[in-house]
Parts: sequence; structure tokens; C-alpha cells
Amino acid sequence: MTTHVHGSDEFAGYDDLPAVPKAGVDDGPRIPRFDGDVSALPDRACWALQNLLTRRYVSGDRQPQLWSWVAEYQDVLRTRLSELDLRLRIVEELEVAFVEQAGYESRWGRRILKRETIHTYDAILALHLAKHLRAARDEHVLITREEIHEMFAGVTNTIDRDLALFDKRIDRAIDKLEELEFLRSHRDDPDTLTVSPVISAVMTASVITDLQRQFDQFIGSGEEADDPVETTTDTDTDTDDENDEGDDW
Repeated sequence: MTTHVHGSDEFAGYDDLPAVPKAGVDDGPRIPRFDGDVSALPDRACWALQNLLTRRYVSGDRQPQLWSWVAEYQDVLRTRLSELDLRLRIVEELEVAFVEQAGYESRWGRRILKRETIHTYDAILALHLAKHLRAARDEHVLITREEIHEMFAGVTNTIDRDLALFDKRIDRAIDKLEELEFLRSHRDDPDTLTVSPVISAVMTASVITDLQRQFDQFIGSGEEADDPVETTTDTDTDTDDENDEGDDW
């Protein structure tokens, strides 16, 4: 007896069926979020963009939903941010995303992100924490205030012979890095802090090298560094130059 296979006729024409579109920016009809909403992007892409512009960073650890939207719409987000002279930085292995100001000369350009000044001890602490985190090779690194003070044991200079003042400078640096969300204190034990993995994303090898050079100069000079370190974060509301119509690009 001969067995007949009908599969070839049954599935004929499947290649002619329309392909299923991939998920992306075009998610189909959208409902306006507000009266007059003419956005060309899906709601999730809009919310991801808004959070990138108003947060210091988006983390998969702390904002998993936002992180998934940033990862999904990263191509169109890069375009939108570039229109504002901003770069999108994504560190996949750490699940961290943040924006930074692009630098170029133009009298027409406007800085969207404000400059946030961090001082010598803030930079020294950030440098040591970045090294500490990289050496630990762990996503969750705990450190106490006492251990942070011990990190500054090698800092001796003419202006910090007053130990009480020295300790206050270190405590202010800790507070500043908490404000920058590089450190997170624990509710039950405020003297124990978690080092955020975002510091590894922001403190690149070149930044660490530059800060190490400044630190070595600081130690050798016996004086406080003249130039503070600057980081960019949040939106800038400075409009002093809004009426300046330059004639150069």
C-alpha cells in the first residue's frame, strides 16, 4: 500500500501571506495623552524620553520598566536627543542609561543640561568608589562611612591639619555623592551605604585616569585643587542668552 503525503498542498501559498510586523516605533493607533497631542512616538517612547531628560540616569535595577522602554526605543530616542545636542549613553552590562551634553561651537546652540559642580573631595571619593567597585567585581557593594573616612587616610595637606574640618569635608562629599545617586544609604542603618553600579558607567577609564592625575597633583601640592569637576544632569532653565541672535554657525 502506498502512503500519500498531502503536506505540500496543504501549506502551499504560505510564503505569499503578509509578514507579521516586528515590534518597534510603529505600535499602531495610539490614544492622545492630552488635548493637542501630536506626538509621532508611542507613549512608552515618550515617557522614556521624558525620564532620560529629567533623571540623572535610568537603571534596570531601580526602574526596570523604564529601562525596558529605553532599550526598546533606543534608536529613535538617540535621534530625538541628538536634535537637542544630547547623546544617549547605554551601558548594557550594567543596565544603565543616561544622557550627556554634546560639545561643539555654535552661537545658536543651547545647553539643555545644566552643569553640576562637584568639588575636590567629591571627586576624590568618586574616584576611590569607582576603583573599589571595579575591584569588587560585584553588582552590590556595601561600604560604611567609617570605611570611606579610612579611604582618605593618605590625604594630607596644609589645609586639612584640622581633623574635625577634615572629617566634615569627607561627610559633605558623602552627602554629595548620595545626592548624585552614586551612594544610597540604608533606612535601617544610615551609616551603611550601597555603591551604585551607575558609577562604573559614568566613571569611564579616561575619567578615572584624569581624576587620578588631579588627585596626585592635589596630594603633592598641599593645597586644595583650584578647578572643580563638572558633571551634567537635569534640565537647564538658564535663559540669559535667549535673545542673542548670532550670525555664525
